[in-house]
Amino acid sequence: MKAVCATDLSAASEATIQNETCLECLGRIGVEKMHLVTVVPANVHAGMPGMDFEGRRKRALKRYRRVIEDAGFDVETHVVRGTPHRRINGIAETVGADLTLVGSRGKSPLENRVIGSTARNLARTSERPLLVNRIERGVDDPEVMYEHLFRRILYATDFSANAEDAFEAFSFLRNATQKATLVHVRTPKDPELPDEIDPEAKLAELAGQLEEWGIETETDVRDGDPADEILAAEAEYDPTTILVGSRGHSRLRRLLLGSVSEEIVARADGNVLLVPPGAHSR
Repeated sequence: MKAVCATDLSAASEATIQNETCLECLGRIGVEKMHLVTVVPANVHAGMPGMDFEGRRKRALKRYRRVIEDAGFDVETHVVRGTPHRRINGIAETVGADLTLVGSRGKSPLENRVIGSTARNLARTSERPLLVNRIERGVDDPEVMYEHLFRRILYATDFSANAEDAFEAFSFLRNATQKATLVHVRTPKDPELPDEIDPEAKLAELAGQLEEWGIETETDVRDGDPADEILAAEAEYDPTTILVGSRGHSRLRRLLLGSVSEEIVARADGNVLLVPPGAHSR
């Protein structure tokens, strides 16, 4: 597997890169090559008075590369100019990446942009699985919220085709996942599920598949607003990562799609893995 790791060279966005356990987790799910990408905004120039952007960027990327290579990955670096989420998506397409990784907070003293807004834009536009790695907020020297990225997964489903695509991510996550909580939210905002779909039975069926892989599972059917209930489940079960379909329109009902997944990215305490429609059919 190949992963694109987007960095703005801030203390926050380098937290995953510098964390050996996080790198080990990526290796456990099959990542072998990392493409480090930093996007230079159009209004930043190397010759700006008092700013050694180019030198600092080169030194930071050299340091990151050494850390990732020492962890056993092949590494390629990319420095591009333009709109961050567009350029990151473009490189992911060009190199055939299986996963895009981005930090969820941090304002770069080098590039003067907010990586959090890039994460939200990627959540709306990425055509490949996107891992939003949650970094500590409000501290000068932040660390990742969870070193073990995939140890405990909360999978939220509306039983749509996109949710099924997200579930297929367990095919590679199972090598790093010990426990999974499967959540379905019933909501009055959407039509009822067809009579032939019993949420409890459907979740139990999915749980059985994971248990065959040795993953401890539990299920939870909740009622209320989808985003609120998924985040309440996160608070209750303390997963290291929430796994959801990122967008698409369910023929059954609109639930874990579009605005809901973006709200989860913005409000979740831990990591979020978003899987777009058709991600595993490439």
